[in-house]
Amino acid sequence: MSYQSNAILDKLPKHLKQFIKPQDYAEYTAIDQAVWRYVMRKNVDYLSKVAHKSYLEGLQKTGISIDKIPNMYGMNRILQEIGWAAVAVDGFIPPSAFMEFQAYNVLVIASDIRQLEHIEYTPAPDIIHEGAGHAPIIANPEYAEYLRRFGEIGCKAISNAKDYELYEAVRHLSIIKEAADTPKEEIAEAEKQIEYLQNNMGAPSEMALIRNLHWWTVEYGLIGQVDHPKIYGAGLLSSIGESAWCMTNKVKKVPYSIEAANTSFDITKPQPQLFVTPNFAFLSQVLEEFANTMALRTGGLNGIQKLINSRELGTIELSTGLQVSGNFESVIAYKNKPIFFQTKGPTSLSFREKELIGHSIKHHYDGFGSPMGRLKGINLAIEDMSPRDLKAYNIFEGQTITLEFEGNIKITGEIITGTRNLQGEIILITFKDCKVTHNTKVLFESQDRLYNMAVGEHIVSAFNGPADLNSFDLVNHQVLSSRAVTKKHKNLLQLENYYQQVREYREGTNTTISRHKVFQEICNNYPEDWLLSIELFELAKTNGDTEFAADITSHLERVKQNNPKIGHLIDDGLNLVEQSLIC
Repeated sequence: MSYQSNAILDKLPKHLKQFIKPQDYAEYTAIDQAVWRYVMRKNVDYLSKVAHKSYLEGLQKTGISIDKIPNMYGMNRILQEIGWAAVAVDGFIPPSAFMEFQAYNVLVIASDIRQLEHIEYTPAPDIIHEGAGHAPIIANPEYAEYLRRFGEIGCKAISNAKDYELYEAVRHLSIIKEAADTPKEEIAEAEKQIEYLQNNMGAPSEMALIRNLHWWTVEYGLIGQVDHPKIYGAGLLSSIGESAWCMTNKVKKVPYSIEAANTSFDITKPQPQLFVTPNFAFLSQVLEEFANTMALRTGGLNGIQKLINSRELGTIELSTGLQVSGNFESVIAYKNKPIFFQTKGPTSLSFREKELIGHSIKHHYDGFGSPMGRLKGINLAIEDMSPRDLKAYNIFEGQTITLEFEGNIKITGEIITGTRNLQGEIILITFKDCKVTHNTKVLFESQDRLYNMAVGEHIVSAFNGPADLNSFDLVNHQVLSSRAVTKKHKNLLQLENYYQQVREYREGTNTTISRHKVFQEICNNYPEDWLLSIELFELAKTNGDTEFAADITSHLERVKQNNPKIGHLIDDGLNLVEQSLIC
């Protein structure tokens, strides 16, 4: 599969490119285009009064049209002027990948569009939410930097095993719901599984907490004064129902703070409470406050324990700068400090995000373990020893030695060599004929295989993912080739054709159609459809055909009586037409 790249997308690593899906613009039907046009016209009319000023400015800067679904290629040509790009993906992708895209100044946009039946709101990713919601606000430089920085920090957040289990369950449900002929029982079972997982997540992980911050800012954020805020969150900007609801007194507004990280949300319901930031700069201030609580910056025993609980690929960084990337299996602690750690399976060693020569996953294919901390009875840490100090303690080439660490970790063997960092500090010591023990337990023993001991007094950082992205094969995502294709009924195909005829008439590409005949077909064969009648009403009013407009209005009144739930949508559509004629 291919897509049109550019200078920004060229910088994406392979493991992110695997999620990109070409936008097949021909898949959008005339009904899809009408849904986009209705939502955008209504949003722009209302949001011009309640959204942050960056919204309308951003629509122009990002090249997003009110009348037609944006083409990703066209968006990218304009977005590159503000240093960003956009890619289409097939629905849900892992949260860490979503955030990492942001770190590269790339917007992730689900190319699907909501159905007419869900025109006001859909919890699933769609192009209205992400294209018309996220894209305009990034034209604001302060907000754009917040979004980039959020992605940079967020992709390092550590998940737990249940986070990934929930993600897989949600993605599975999204796939089978779109697939043709999926039994209702299978969908019900998948929904039941998601409900069970949501109710049994346990203590929230770093990823869960930072997703809360993302939700209450990027998705559902308000800005300005608490008693008179403006909208900037994409979830609100893309929902014609909730953007109005959130401005009422029924929704509580509170000042934004780090407390938002501990405030959960329900994606299936309107939000009863929203956070208001005084300005975009304050968002970054809270983000940094939260980042200070992450293992990324605190490290230590708690940090490595989070990686063990995650059961995912992660990295610890020692005080020497040595970085160990792998699936962490266990840790031994002494006085609440780690003194030995062990990974399982492929592991790589790096320094400053660059893999060390000779320490790839091919060399450490079955895991890596090492003591760390201070030697027993010696106040000077190994990393702080000069060459003269090392020699004084017999830590140099050719010496057979026993090093005893605090906490009763012992390593015995013949020293072969040492590896130093750019500052000249020793970060690895290589042994042969080596044995590592904790009390009476043997942790490692080998006569024919070299052993590398990591040098580091403490863990300064622990984070999700590898230090060097090239160390591991991270390409394991299967992109769906297209939206699930369901065989369309003949009536639906004909309805799409009528929508297309009206669209062509309005755009002047085919003015030979009979609008009256189309209207009669709608009345006779599609009595529940209302959106095409709104578009016909617009044409009638524009052409001064008052009798035709009155007939359409009468028909829409009958539709409202038969389906009161869509009455406000019809009224809003008619009002938009009337207002546009006055302007």
